[in-house]
Amino acid sequence: QVQLVESGGGLVQAGGSLRLSCAASGRTFSSYTMGWFRQAPGKEREFVGRISKTGVATRYADSVQGRFTISRDNAKNRVYLQMNSLKPEDTAVYYCAASERATVPLLRSDYTYWGQGTQVTVSS
Repeated sequence: QVQLVESGGGLVQAGGSLRLSCAASGRTFSSYTMGWFRQAPGKEREFVGRISKTGVATRYADSVQGRFTISRDNAKNRVYLQMNSLKPEDTAVYYCAASERATVPLLRSDYTYWGQGTQVTVSS
């Protein structure tokens, strides 16, 4: 069991940067693959990226590849999403999620635990 709380969202101009943080409760954080998803108004929640239990392997959606970076600090029970070169189309509510799957999870259904989300708004 893990409880997730996102923070770091806000308003930023296009081309700017923002770092989101996800704090996890519990003592089994390193047992979870962590993912980031986002959902814009009128659109379905979409995969942004994920990071393996040890932080060695990462995977990103094509739309954010090269601009976003996921990292984790298991000692602090935190996962981060560094967002650079932000675009207006990145505007969405961003969610962190935890998966217990042993295989690499990219689907929403692969994740059991979800945070409340944090709003990211990119202006032009």
